[in-house]
Amino acid sequence: MKFKLKSKYKPAGDQPDAIKGLVSGLSKKMRNQTLLGVTGSGKTFTVANVIEQVQKPTLVIAHNKTLAAQLCNEFREFFPDNAVEYFVSYYDYYQPEAYMPGSDTYIEKEAQINEEIDRLRHACTQALLSRKDVIIVASVSAIYNLGNPLDYEKIVLHLTKGQKIDRRSMMEQLVRMQFERTNADLKRGQFRMRGQVFEIMPVNEERVYRFEVGKYIELIELVDPVTRKVKHEIEDAWFFPAKHYVVSEDEKEEAFGTIQEELKERLAYFKKTGKVLEYERLKRKTRYDLEMIKNIGYCSGIENYSRHFDKRKEGEAAFTLLDYFKWGTDSEERGKGEFLTIIDESHVTLPQIRGMFNGDRARKDTLIEHGFRLPSARDNRPLTFDEFNARVDQALFLSATPADYEYEHSDQVVEQIVRPTGLVDPEVILHPVTERKGKNTSQVEDVIERIKDRIEKGERTLVTTLTKKMAEDLTDYLKDQKIKVQYLHSDVSTIERIEVIAKLRKGETDVIVGVNLLREGLDIPEVSLVAILDADKEGFLRNETSLIQTIGRAARNANGQVVMYADTITKSITKAIDETKRRRDIQLAYNKKHGITPKTIEKSIRNILEEFGISASKAKTSKGGKRREQLLKLDLSGDGRPLSEIIKDKEAQMKDAAKRLEFELAAILRDEIRELKLQNKKK
Repeated sequence: MKFKLKSKYKPAGDQPDAIKGLVSGLSKKMRNQTLLGVTGSGKTFTVANVIEQVQKPTLVIAHNKTLAAQLCNEFREFFPDNAVEYFVSYYDYYQPEAYMPGSDTYIEKEAQINEEIDRLRHACTQALLSRKDVIIVASVSAIYNLGNPLDYEKIVLHLTKGQKIDRRSMMEQLVRMQFERTNADLKRGQFRMRGQVFEIMPVNEERVYRFEVGKYIELIELVDPVTRKVKHEIEDAWFFPAKHYVVSEDEKEEAFGTIQEELKERLAYFKKTGKVLEYERLKRKTRYDLEMIKNIGYCSGIENYSRHFDKRKEGEAAFTLLDYFKWGTDSEERGKGEFLTIIDESHVTLPQIRGMFNGDRARKDTLIEHGFRLPSARDNRPLTFDEFNARVDQALFLSATPADYEYEHSDQVVEQIVRPTGLVDPEVILHPVTERKGKNTSQVEDVIERIKDRIEKGERTLVTTLTKKMAEDLTDYLKDQKIKVQYLHSDVSTIERIEVIAKLRKGETDVIVGVNLLREGLDIPEVSLVAILDADKEGFLRNETSLIQTIGRAARNANGQVVMYADTITKSITKAIDETKRRRDIQLAYNKKHGITPKTIEKSIRNILEEFGISASKAKTSKGGKRREQLLKLDLSGDGRPLSEIIKDKEAQMKDAAKRLEFELAAILRDEIRELKLQNKKK
């Protein structure tokens, strides 16, 4: 199938010229291009049009899971008949293996895998190996080890109606594909045999394939795993491995030999240098892992031996999602297919890709030095930036504030300044931080007056501070002034964050005070005023990029205005104001020429918590802010149903949320289900 874009909108503003320019650049074999698109200019729609015109499999990389999920949903709306998939790390919680020599502390790898995300990852690789019309929206997980695509494809099982079948061989094949046999209820990646009936549940689907077998496959049916109702009969079925890392018995034996050779060399080194503890530690751990792999085909941390199983040379990069793009696309020589790469928010995403390798290497070196891992564990790693670039054919960098790298490495920079809505960048006003007698008020007094003015107009305000404490203190002070206000920062739980934003949009709150409101991905057209306190304090939150991005938060409202509070005009402030003025002048000139009157974006207000009947009482954050304990208040009064029925309903809602890529909501529902099950046990 070919990519077919479906949308009620047509390219407008700067979009037609941007699409034409980018497509022209791709046809001229330009390796890198940058789309400088202002906030709200419809960069995703522009890229969707480019994809439709160039007809290439596409990888979109975003810098976090939430943004990736939003982009995936947008592309699914644009391309409903094509394969648009989601690829991120499948861990709900991940603590990597580490050793801290100073305190002699060894931390074992601890991980909690999200089965729904694992299913979606398999859907990505299977789509790439079976069709060309594929868009994968991924996080930087795309540059991590994924297993050899050739081995993954070689072991695919194809079963057809009327096919002669040997049930024992079929079971052995499924076991080699990392499927588990069970006599209980089927889960993804499992199979079950009862007499003449064989049932398989693929790892990438929420349905069961039911086979009636004798000497031949007599019947193949699709069955609902919950209701057990037969959906319909089919003629054939394809099954891909249940894990991305698949190794044949011959390859396994060969790998054992090279692992043992490396172990022998490393033990000799420890013996020679008198490191007795490291010698015993490495010998015991490696031999235990090998026994586990021999007996059950897997061990915790098996990825650390991937160089041996993949037959890679020392220092050679592991296989990643990018190799599946190369292998899956049609070409005369398999493994050399071309694809398009989109780097969203490139000013953040590219440095993230660049930084992954060094952090991983430092941790591995410590483990190897102290006998916890063989030296080959270094080659279970993310790609270096050079390796990533070598695997990318043509790339488009998307950003409202491209960094130096994008400008220096792009064959052309295409600007998308004029928005389809006609909205212009907000006016920027400078005001001193400190009070000067008889001349001006302080920043806090001034911002209060401006907030009150916006409240009278029925509009909202965002205020950014430098620290969490200042955000909380200012919130308390504004409350004393009878202003409806709430704060947002990293200690605020997912549940509360959703509620805070929903309340602001509804008008139940007039102001949000935050530290780095960019990380919230706020898209609130009701906001007409953005106040940047202490704008002259140079640093990450007050550099040119952050200031321009923050200014963009007021660009969705026709009355948008930004106030920067500064006693000193820094270089960052000057550059941010100059660039905003340049864009604003272009936008105003376009509107005047075409007789356009800007209108505030109208966007429906949706609170996903209310839709699913969820309420949060409070959220606690543990020390360091790494884990949040969410205390849920479950209001079951007046609900006459038994708890078991409510639990079943919540589980259906959780699965539905996960299918829509609303994983924050799915996690909240999961926590509610746990609480309900505890209540059910007590009864």
